[in-house]
Amino acid sequence: MTCKGICVHHRASNHYASGQKRCQVCELFIKWDGLFCPCCGYKLRTRPRNFKLKAKLREQEGIEETNQLTISINNIFH
Repeated sequence: MTCKGICVHHRASNHYASGQKRCQVCELFIKWDGLFCPCCGYKLRTRPRNFKLKAKLREQEGIEETNQLTISINNIFH
């Protein structure tokens, strides 16, 4: 499997938390709804491999969950 350059049209920055995925073959982050790269067909990574980046992602997800819970509780009582 090789990169055909199609993925460049879906290029994004490096944020797993915002739903972006990484293709290891094409070596870039893309905004794509599927599980496989539209360019090379390789499975996309949805989570980081590095321990520090995993911890940072977990922290961001925890903050988002807390904010959503607070909003839903406020909506119930108001």
